[in-house]
This record gives sequence, structure tokens and C-alpha cells, in this order.
Amino acid sequence: MTTRELLQKAKAAQESIAFRTSEEKNRLMLALAEGLRRDKAEILAANKEDLAAAKGVISEVMTDRLRLDEKRIEEMAQGVAALAALPDPVGRIEETVKRPNGLVIQKVRVPMGVVAMIYESRPNVTSDAAALCLKSGNVAVLRGGKEAFCSNRAIAHSLRRTAEGLGYDPAVVSFVEDTARQSAKELMEAEGLVDLLIPRGGRGLIRACMEGAKVPCIQTGTGICHVYIDGAADLLKGLSILENAKVSRPSVCNACEVCLVDKACAAAFLPLMKERLADKDGVQLRLDTAAAGYIAGAAAGAEDFDTEFLDYVLAVKVVDGVKDAVAHIAAHSTGHSECIVTEDPKAAAYFLQRVDSAAVYHNASTRFTDGGEFGLGCEIGIATQKVGARGPMGLGELTSYKYIVKGDGQIR
Repeated sequence: MTTRELLQKAKAAQESIAFRTSEEKNRLMLALAEGLRRDKAEILAANKEDLAAAKGVISEVMTDRLRLDEKRIEEMAQGVAALAALPDPVGRIEETVKRPNGLVIQKVRVPMGVVAMIYESRPNVTSDAAALCLKSGNVAVLRGGKEAFCSNRAIAHSLRRTAEGLGYDPAVVSFVEDTARQSAKELMEAEGLVDLLIPRGGRGLIRACMEGAKVPCIQTGTGICHVYIDGAADLLKGLSILENAKVSRPSVCNACEVCLVDKACAAAFLPLMKERLADKDGVQLRLDTAAAGYIAGAAAGAEDFDTEFLDYVLAVKVVDGVKDAVAHIAAHSTGHSECIVTEDPKAAAYFLQRVDSAAVYHNASTRFTDGGEFGLGCEIGIATQKVGARGPMGLGELTSYKYIVKGDGQIR
């Protein structure tokens, strides 16, 4: 089947999901979760094929993104099931206005239609994206990367099988089996067949979609996330936050890539950081000239402050207070997530107001920028744009709205 034929089938499947009741969609979510548990042996076998093909080709950190086990499949199932407990945005009346002429105008949430997603590596994205689309009344068209092809196909097969068993058109979850660039290009240019395109992956993928898409496209972000240790920080608290943000899962977009340290506490904090991150956790530190005056490490190149490492690598820079930290973030951030660690409320207020990213933290790890942690069940991506969706995209961000106008013979 060509990509265009697949999209035509997906478009035709809209009616199978768009007008379902909340109760029907909630039953579907629970069934999809059980289906993943039912099919875990098939999914794990497919994942082993991907892992074997990736051996020696991608880094161990990126291999961890790819790897599935029973615990991760259970987490996938729980994420899908959690959507059943969340309010259905479809049909929600945002506002009602009664005009002097008697017209009643309602702004009502509606599904987007066909949501296409181009994504890389992590196979759990397949179940998250499909479930979010279906709960919000949309058809999901999924095109994963070649590294996770077998895993993604097995997960999509499980979801389609379950949906079809409940009487849905199986094309409500459509999986693009062609991983060549041409299929991605066809999704980007599928005017009239794709209502929203969401890229999720590295900077190259996102740029290609934003520049080449002829269909509406959400800009999700690479994560050059910063943790700033202020001069008034509780240093042990800052160390814990930084370690979590960098080490807990370095291959994800909400991991810290740059640590900024106030010169007022650099002499005290940097040796603690080196002992914890470099000596204990094996993080490679890339230091600017000022930081290198306090601890040993590799010299940072100019590009290191503009790189999403997705690895055990951290760029470190000494700054002159909160204003200098905010200025550095403005120049180098991708607009994803930034954190200030401080006990000074004025410094915190300045940082939270001036930093223009999708999520800005005070004394908490950037790793919380996640749909599940934000109470959205799971997310289809982290939007870093300012128009439309921003931050973790859940059910509400996968809907649009229309105006329903009720009258009694009014004419203009």
C-alpha cells in the first residue's frame, strides 16, 4: 500500500472514531491497555530484532531508549489506561455568548481529524500517540524511525487488532511501513488528507518538517535544557536536582544539557558537582574557561552550549548572577525547559518571569516536563512554539474548535 492510499483509508476512518461517546472511547482505552499486555510476548520479540540490528550502530544511551522489557510495556499500558480517567475534551463548550439580536454563539471543542506523526527511536511513543489521538476523536497515522521499526509495527498491530475487535475501522491507527525519506515527504505534503503533522525527534527532523510541510505542523522541540545554580542556592538541593536532570535518563528531551553556575557559589559548588556527576556518575564535563579554573574537565567548544547531547555529557558555564544566566538562556535555549535553584525569592521571580520557555522551574528537576507528570496521562510531544499548543501536548491540544450558532430566523 502506498502512503497516499494509507492516508486515504485513514481519512475514511474518521467517522469511526470522531463521533464516539466518551464512554465508548474510555472502554477503548482500557481495551488497548489490555491488548498491549496480551501481546507483550510478540512486542518483546520484535524489540529483540530491533536491538540486534542496532548493536554497534547506535550508542548505549540511545539503545536504552529503544529497549523494551515487561516493566516498560506495563508502563505503556498504564499510560494508555490512564486516559480513560481523564475528561474528554471533545464537545466541551468553551464559552457561550448571547448576542443582542438573540443569536446564541457557542465555542465547542472538536477533533482535529487525521493526525500524522513522524518520530524517532522510542517505541512507547507509538502507543502514547495512538491512544491520545483516539481518545480525542482523531485518527492516528504513525511513521516511526527505522531503528524501532519492528517494535513500532508490533505495537501498532496490537492497537489495530484491539480497535477492530471493538468494531472500529482498524485504519483509525495507521502505521506507515516505509521508513524511507520519501514517505515522510509524502506526509508533509498530504494536503487534504492530513489535518495536523507532529514531528518528534532530533533537530534535523523537526527542521525538515517545519520547512517542508504543506500541512499544519506543530513545532516540537529539541531539549537544550538548562539548570542554573544561583548564588543563593541550597547547594545540596541543587546538586540533587542537577543529578536527576542529567543522569536519570540522559537520552530524553527534558534532560539537562547545560549547567550555569553563579560565580558567587562556583568555588563551593563546582567541586561538589564534579565529585557527584563526573566521578560517581561518569558524566563528561565540558567546561568554559571560568569553570575550568575550579575543576578539571574537557574544554567546552562554542558548539557545546548549542548541542542536545542526549548522553552523559554536560556543558558547564560560570555566569555573573541571574541576569547573566537569563541572557545566556535567551541566546542558547530551544525553548523547552529551564530551572533555577535558589532560596532568593527575588532571583526566582526574575528568572520565572524573564525566561521564555515552555516550562520554567524553581527548585525542581526539568525531568518533570512530561505529560504523565503534568497530569495529562501521556503526551504526544513537547511543543516549543508560542502559537497554539505549548509544552506537553495532551488531549486538549489535539482538538480544535468550531462555533455553533443558534438562531430563530435572524437575518443580517
